Amino acid sequence: MTADRIVLRDFRNIESADIALSPGVNVFLGNNAQGKTNLLESLYLFAAGRSHRTSHERDMVRFGQPYFELSLETSAYDRMSSSHNSTRVRTLGFKVWSESAKKRECKKNGVVVPLTELIGAFRAVLFCPEHLSIVKSGPSERRSFLDIALCQLKPVYLKSLSRHNRILKQRNALLKQLADGNGDSELLEVASDQLAREAAHIFTARRNYVRALDIEMKRFFLDLCEVTGESEQPSLVYHSSLGDDCELDESGAYKCYLERLSANTAREEAAGATLYGSHKDDIIIRLDGRDARLYASQGQQRSLALSMKLGEGQISRVETGDEPVYLFDDVLSELDPRRQLFLLSKLRSQVIMTACTPPSEEAKIKANIINVSQGKAW
Repeated sequence: MTADRIVLRDFRNIESADIALSPGVNVFLGNNAQGKTNLLESLYLFAAGRSHRTSHERDMVRFGQPYFELSLETSAYDRMSSSHNSTRVRTLGFKVWSESAKKRECKKNGVVVPLTELIGAFRAVLFCPEHLSIVKSGPSERRSFLDIALCQLKPVYLKSLSRHNRILKQRNALLKQLADGNGDSELLEVASDQLAREAAHIFTARRNYVRALDIEMKRFFLDLCEVTGESEQPSLVYHSSLGDDCELDESGAYKCYLERLSANTAREEAAGATLYGSHKDDIIIRLDGRDARLYASQGQQRSLALSMKLGEGQISRVETGDEPVYLFDDVLSELDPRRQLFLLSKLRSQVIMTACTPPSEEAKIKANIINVSQGKAW
């Protein structure tokens, strides 16, 4: 898969830009605070359906303007075609208003579609400085990592996750009402059943993904050890309310979630929140059997994060038959030269990165340089 052309209008500090991208390495080059990350953010919106920098879409509309509008042309291998070299070309659109009852409009090949149909049409692996702390950050960061990867691969997962989050919010409100003596216990039972069904689906998808990621991450980490001189053995384990790396199928997980949600309502009323479900999941990251959050050095944690991101890309390739696009936001400056070379040497797909200086000669890559200054790109 490649991003071939991105057109922006009134996005962040960018009034207008029309950028052609090469299938190899592309570098948004310029000083800080010029708009490089804004360009990368616009691409990521098509992959994840949301920004990695803000939860408020309207923040991305250029100051004083009514809306921002993005258009992305992509090419991807069409595994459904009988031709061995067939590619599928798509044009995707994303528009958000700053002040309007209509907040967002998504398009695929000129046809308005819901956001859930846009996600997955363009697949990308984002790697930014914040991801280097994924090992030592909180569980919510690792859940987000899982959800973004899975939503691009499985549209049904995205729908289940959306339902889960909506039901969870409703159930939490019911628990608070019950604690105040105003709630409806029958409604809580219905919400518990619905939440258990969605949690079970999310549980099986996340567990299976972490198992696949554990295999790929180990392979990349061991390769990286040959470069960095590290020799530890990493592992990933999926942690949920049902236990670590639980073997239950979706039906069994549903029954267990429902039992926990039904048998502990008194505790939940006291807490005013749901205590069991997918919102409590985590990935346990170990190095030589010990918790990497506590015992891994900063360099080891970065190697783990790098290996997990490369593993994410490998799973995407295996699942879809096509390489994802890699988006690097000033990551190379955060990595030492050994890890820089390892990262670039492992990629055979399109790379789009931001940088203040051109890639070093040691990287031995030919890059398409796109200069960025004061919201303009050329």
